[in-house]
Amino acid sequence: MKVGIFGGTFDPIHMGHLLLAQQALEEVPLDHVWFIPASEPPHKQDKQITPSDHRVRMVELAIENNPAFCLSRIELDRQGPSYTVDTVQELAETYPNHQFFLLVGADMVKDLPHWYKIKKILQFVQVIALGRPGVDLEPLAADIAASVTWISGGIETNLSSTLIRHRVAQGKTVRYLVPDSVCQYMKEHGLYGT
Repeated sequence: MKVGIFGGTFDPIHMGHLLLAQQALEEVPLDHVWFIPASEPPHKQDKQITPSDHRVRMVELAIENNPAFCLSRIELDRQGPSYTVDTVQELAETYPNHQFFLLVGADMVKDLPHWYKIKKILQFVQVIALGRPGVDLEPLAADIAASVTWISGGIETNLSSTLIRHRVAQGKTVRYLVPDSVCQYMKEHGLYGT
């Protein structure tokens, strides 16, 4: 089975996330995409993050109508920082008959050389990347570049969770930027200043 693993803070999940996952599902092709909300993202330890129960529920709402999309709590159930290397190794050991693909946006590709234990990560996964407007890519080292497959002809967006949070805080609509169910959930729970 070919499984895309899509990790992130998902604070909140938005249409750009879903679009990347759907395109990877079709282009690779994949059998499933597992959304993996981070518990303690190491690169965001100085930032305030919405509690995981809210982020998990928003992911569940966003993916509930796509049978190929699943939620994995692997990082939430593990103590300590959510390092990708620990996640991919645990998945590979738990599901030895699965082939895993790590889904990332272009903004994350340029940071791959700085990821914690990137060479070990690439022993377990192939990286699937989708471009993002305005993101200039620096050449990657050959060993990393060989493990990155770009989705050709993909639909690119300039959406980010930061943009969503700012719009909500300013009282602007995020309709069509997040699924309606996620928008409703944010309002009901007063997230991001709603």
